[in-house]
Amino acid sequence: MILVIAGTNRSNSTSGKVARRVVEIYRELNRDCQLLDLADVPQHCWSSEYYSDELNAKPLEFHPFVCAVEEAKALVIVSPEYNGGIPGALKLFIDLLPNRDTNLVARPVCFIGVAAGEWGGLRPIEQLETVFLYRKAFLFPERVFIRACEDVVSPNGEILDPRIARRLRNQAERFLRFADHLLPLRDLFDSLPNPAALEHPSIFAEESL
Repeated sequence: MILVIAGTNRSNSTSGKVARRVVEIYRELNRDCQLLDLADVPQHCWSSEYYSDELNAKPLEFHPFVCAVEEAKALVIVSPEYNGGIPGALKLFIDLLPNRDTNLVARPVCFIGVAAGEWGGLRPIEQLETVFLYRKAFLFPERVFIRACEDVVSPNGEILDPRIARRLRNQAERFLRFADHLLPLRDLFDSLPNPAALEHPSIFAEESL
């Protein structure tokens, strides 16, 4: 399953509209695809008291969102730009995910930036790439940046610029091939007792004994 994450908890956001169109594209390509809109996360879940790495320490209402991430074969992140960077809700959502040493390891991820300005969300996407690289995800190098989003995305979510529509579909087609080819590598990482220990060879050696 491909999981598309709308990276803001603002209701009726442009990013959410783009994310819904991206879900449609993957389904048109005959792939199981689901939407995770941060606007659907219950308000009380956005709390620092749930920073624990244990799922049981999170509110029950947050569990379906965790399961969606953990069950996904690959992730597509649609992020707007807030104050020159990642939306706070998106970063907090990543920080609240449990099992941080395993849940994003070897996961294929691609990115779509959305912004009203000329850079099309370049800055938050570059920041997100740093975060996901730290979590040992596999980053798809082909990004799509949607600039002047208020002119490009209609109120009902239609992509008005045919060039952007074509880029989104091309990205989806190539990302699916990228993700399919990485499946054996993900199986390899899943077999490790603690993938995070790869950064510390001496620790990894001890855990392998």
